[in-house]
Amino acid sequence: MEAVLAEAVALLDESGESALTFRALAARLGGGVASIYWYVASKDELLDRATDHAIGGVLAAVEHQSGEVDRDGGDPVDVLRTMAVTLFDAIVARPWLTAYFMRNTILQTNSLRLYEQFGRQTLRLDLTARQRFHAVSAILGVVIGTADLGQEPPAEVLDGRVDRAQYLDRVAQSWRDVDAADFPFLHEIVEEFAVHDDLDQFRAALDLTLAGLRQQTAAGAAEA
Repeated sequence: MEAVLAEAVALLDESGESALTFRALAARLGGGVASIYWYVASKDELLDRATDHAIGGVLAAVEHQSGEVDRDGGDPVDVLRTMAVTLFDAIVARPWLTAYFMRNTILQTNSLRLYEQFGRQTLRLDLTARQRFHAVSAILGVVIGTADLGQEPPAEVLDGRVDRAQYLDRVAQSWRDVDAADFPFLHEIVEEFAVHDDLDQFRAALDLTLAGLRQQTAAGAAEA
């Protein structure tokens, strides 16, 4: 199973979900298609297990970060930020993860344990169960949503006809050309968009989310 999943992840990394077929996987493993069915019953199961295999590395890093905090008593919100950046970096490196992460937690035990690690940090904050659930959902939503927005380049960027800066400048120019009276916000932010960095955008969104979490925690403590 380990070899099957390692090769499945390699195919996904190289060419995305469309490249992951039982025939292609069997060819890489040097066997027949029927041999794959000894391990998984369907492509959906294969995708879920490959996702969980890839998330295993993220989980190991996050568990290490969490363990250091347990020993040193670090700030849980700061730890959540570090953990979120770790997951974001993994998804940027493997954009196909956005479609399958946490899709099937019965099969994706690493994903479920990663979710638990995020949640454990909220147990150190003065929050209700609902607030903890919403907090982790919001953080993961920022991670996955921002990574997904930043990892869908058009075909002309992928094949090298234009680079990212040229593409952004072309889109930005189309925003500059619209009527400022109808689109005042676009005209306000277009120069920021033209030179924006995806990681910087993610960190800003994450910091806004975590600032709200701190405020919510402080309000709960004040009421206690």
